[in-house]
Amino acid sequence: MRRNVGTLALLFLVLSCIFVCGKCQDKFGLSSLAISKTDPVTQEIAAKGVLRRLLPRHESSFELRIVSEENCGGKACFYIDNHPSKNQAEGPEIRISGTSGVELCAGLYWYLKRWCGAHISWDKTGGKQLKTVPAPGSLPPVETGGVHVQRPVPWSYYQNVVTSSYSFVWWTWERWEQEIDWMALQGINLPLAFTGQESVWRKVFQSNRFNLSQADLDDYFGGPAFLAWARMGNLHGWGGPLSQTWMDQQHQLQLKILDQMRILGMIPVLPAFSGNVPSALQRIFPSAKITRLGNWNSVDGDERWCCTYLLDPTDPLFVEIGKAFVEQQIKEYGGTHHIYNCDTFNENLPPTNDPVYISTLGAAVYKAMSAGDNHAIWLMQGWLFASDDWFWKPPQMKAWLQLPFFFPHFYHSFPLLRSSQRDAYQDFRNISFSFSSRKILEEICLRPDRVSFNSFQALLHSVPVGQMVVLDLFADVEPVWQRSDHFYGIPYIWCMLHNFGGNTEMYGRVDTIGSAPIEALSSPNSTMVGVGMCMEGIEHNPVVYELMGEMSFRSQAVHLEDWISDYSSRRYGTASGGAQAAWKMLHQTIYNCQDGVADHNGDVIVEFPDKNPDVMHITGNRDSLKLRGSFTASGVRKPRGGGKLGHNPHLWYSQADAVKALGLLLSSADELGDGVPYRYDLVDLTRQVLSKTANEMYTDILAAYQSRKVENVRRLGNSLLELFSDMDKLLASCDGFLLGPWLDSAKSLSTNPEEKIQYEWNARTQITMWFDNTDEKPSSLHDYANKMWSGLIQDYYLPRAALYISFLDHSLRENATFPFNMWRKQWILLTNKWQTSHHSYPSKTVGDTVQIVRKLYIKYNVPVSFWLAFYNCTIDT
Repeated sequence: MRRNVGTLALLFLVLSCIFVCGKCQDKFGLSSLAISKTDPVTQEIAAKGVLRRLLPRHESSFELRIVSEENCGGKACFYIDNHPSKNQAEGPEIRISGTSGVELCAGLYWYLKRWCGAHISWDKTGGKQLKTVPAPGSLPPVETGGVHVQRPVPWSYYQNVVTSSYSFVWWTWERWEQEIDWMALQGINLPLAFTGQESVWRKVFQSNRFNLSQADLDDYFGGPAFLAWARMGNLHGWGGPLSQTWMDQQHQLQLKILDQMRILGMIPVLPAFSGNVPSALQRIFPSAKITRLGNWNSVDGDERWCCTYLLDPTDPLFVEIGKAFVEQQIKEYGGTHHIYNCDTFNENLPPTNDPVYISTLGAAVYKAMSAGDNHAIWLMQGWLFASDDWFWKPPQMKAWLQLPFFFPHFYHSFPLLRSSQRDAYQDFRNISFSFSSRKILEEICLRPDRVSFNSFQALLHSVPVGQMVVLDLFADVEPVWQRSDHFYGIPYIWCMLHNFGGNTEMYGRVDTIGSAPIEALSSPNSTMVGVGMCMEGIEHNPVVYELMGEMSFRSQAVHLEDWISDYSSRRYGTASGGAQAAWKMLHQTIYNCQDGVADHNGDVIVEFPDKNPDVMHITGNRDSLKLRGSFTASGVRKPRGGGKLGHNPHLWYSQADAVKALGLLLSSADELGDGVPYRYDLVDLTRQVLSKTANEMYTDILAAYQSRKVENVRRLGNSLLELFSDMDKLLASCDGFLLGPWLDSAKSLSTNPEEKIQYEWNARTQITMWFDNTDEKPSSLHDYANKMWSGLIQDYYLPRAALYISFLDHSLRENATFPFNMWRKQWILLTNKWQTSHHSYPSKTVGDTVQIVRKLYIKYNVPVSFWLAFYNCTIDT
């Protein structure tokens, strides 16, 4: 009888735990995220500040007010209706009601888009188109009864852990305020907030308990442009040290960032301890279980930068450090919203694939987090499940995601069931268990003898139900939820990764973005709780991010043909026929990639092949260049874990279609040419066409070389270098494609000459060699963060390509093999000199975009006679 009672009690505990996973966000235990939300009046004031900065003349045209979620069916939403005083001489015309400051801002943009034909993007991608917004007193009314828009999922996440290095690293508060305004208008309510965390780590590690010196931390922190990878334990010391001035500066910036996010009703995601520790900790705690990890992409495993140190999560020191860090953050930042990002195995692997070990490790990571905040929720990037899918098979994923979550916490919390849990219990008959949940219940019910008390005890301190959220980071290309039964019952956020390294490339999967999140949410047993943008770098492809922002409020798939047409009209302020036709074609080609390839720009302009042409061969045609070959040891780029880094040019559409789209877009120049968004798009599409043309030229050069046609190599090589120069002139005409602002913003943060040199070196190195090199071996990460920027092409990419072509020419004239090692030495030397150069570059545009594009279109795409007849223009000679 006692055994039966015990079994029933155990079953009730398990059911109670799972019942908490009932419905809405409460089913995942995420309601604690709302505990520290700012009061409604403050959020209203903050939202009005966004309105004032966006449309200062219209500040009194809108009434913005916070309403409770009870008015929205218990979910986040916004209402747009005509203000009761609209027909009066003065006063508001439109009333926007929302459940938070973010909802108010999203409702404002929803109205501006649909009733005023407005468009808002990053300044570098064309900025705002607000000329179509009528003057105050003339705003168009909405339909009678108003408009009600409800979020289908509660959370809209923003950022990748490396975005802070690829895009935000040199930002001041002015730029951050613009970004937070943009986030609010897009409906983002769950942003990462990683700025300045080194200041907190310094206080923790230099406390009397851990007693590390500044020199110890100099070896631990990375330089400003490489902090993201030092934080993740991929490298240490590279680009450093960090000055106290930098840490103080960034700490103050973080306080402003957090304050602005919070007053708008956002939930900032703070960092947590992943186990990455300074090497000097071994000296202070010689008995601690500290392991040195393997090499992550450094040349020859240089110990100055590689092979970081991981504290074993089972060591008591792990929880102590994790607790101290979370508590110090709460103290420094004036509180917390209880959600923390932590990625222990970002492109690093556990020492074993034993599911028991992995389960124990996951439990320990959360224990360290919750020791400092007993309401902690662990937000984990799911990149490891995509990048290392050969390791993370179902047993390992379940051990990491699932097993700790069903058994541990309810053993403590059963007597403390909240009212929401008791309500969830009443919904028992309405709950649909996932397959994996049912199997666990069957095992407990049918074979209770197999459920030992010791097994329960071992998992008591693991992650409680609902206290982890996983970012399905690459769901736009490789959705992990599909092969893991919705992460085995763990709540997750459907994310678009889209961009690597902040590369410049027109690319998108808009048909997928406009429908796949809806499919994931509506599929059986879905545990999806949000959508997210997780790009590595921002300020490119505004159409993709405009659409992804809307998916926070879409409960049905988007009709893309109509949406693209509307987007074109809003972006340019009018429905121009040529532009509309161009965007229809762009939607069907460049922005509808369906080949399943992760797009990392490997075009020859920005990632010139570091390969020996004597042993290379080409597969595919000129439109789909793939470079293959057998290489000597010095010719192979091997990242951590083996394999080959470097990226073949990616072409998933017809180049002829892109050229046609460019001609159509250019045909609207007389009508749209004064608009900044139009000029940006014109440059971007011309850049895209020229970049793929350069790939074709390189293919021809390689074919001529292998056919031993020396004059063809010289002629084609000169044409390719001329294209590089033309590209640089094109990019110089547009604010969004200048090298100068990147370098100037880095130098502007310095407070002394030494910092100025260091910061500029960081900025230059990240976009070229990236990591360390020797005289004969480049970094395996070279050109990972390549950019198509004016100045960078003329002074770096062009000389590198010219060097390669000169070696091709010399080899043919001397009837010799290609001197691959000599070529490598020379381009590595060129790169290192550029990294340490202090040559300044313009931060202002030069040249007329439309005229430059017209000339380049004639030069590279159509006969002059056709073009002159079509445009009746003259060409300078």
